[in-house]
Amino acid sequence: MTRTATLVDTYRLAPQVKGFRLRISGESLEFDPGQHTTVQFEADGKEVVRPYSPTTLPGTDEFALAIKRYDDGLASSYMHSRSPGDEIEIGEFEGNLSLEDPDRDIALLASGTGLTPLLSILRQYARVGSGDAHLVFGERTSDSIFHRSTLEELAATYASVETTYTLSDPEWDWLDRTGYVQEHLEDLFDDFESRDFYVCGVPGMVVETEDELRDLGTPEERIHSEGWEDDAVAEDS
Repeated sequence: MTRTATLVDTYRLAPQVKGFRLRISGESLEFDPGQHTTVQFEADGKEVVRPYSPTTLPGTDEFALAIKRYDDGLASSYMHSRSPGDEIEIGEFEGNLSLEDPDRDIALLASGTGLTPLLSILRQYARVGSGDAHLVFGERTSDSIFHRSTLEELAATYASVETTYTLSDPEWDWLDRTGYVQEHLEDLFDDFESRDFYVCGVPGMVVETEDELRDLGTPEERIHSEGWEDDAVAEDS
């Protein structure tokens, strides 16, 4: 089943990333932070369906997406060409990634647009969590870090929230961490048996991060991701 959302606003988040604020008037949207919807449209006579995760919380008639444009990306190009007032067909909210226990400390491990579901979870945890939340966000360059002001505002507002950035291709004046998210886990955390780890990014990053967490002694039930990434990596190899 699809519903029609109206595009209320678009805004630049990074050179390749735009934010989209959509509204379904008259509805109080319900979803678990971390879940995704789908954008659906026709191109060359074929139906295109692509998943995107809200970065916002449920409970209103609006939600926001952050979408990176790829030169060969059919859906991302479609969305980046939309204008306020356009109507977008969206699917149901679904998915396996959501906050398991607000009473446990959590780590949110993101690369690229894998940040989107984890930002929604972080917003939720900041409001209802009783422990600490540490977001580790990996990007290629500093100007590709999107929603940075939002993340820093959350960290400034809530004592329980901490953010760390790492760049795989840093500029000469970058003074924070370099490399990939999974390379910093042992240095950043020491409670691998009790903390919940939420992982989202390109499939290779997710698989490597999960493997590193297991090597560091994290129980399987403390590692949370969508769960399809192993198959995606196998198909590419």
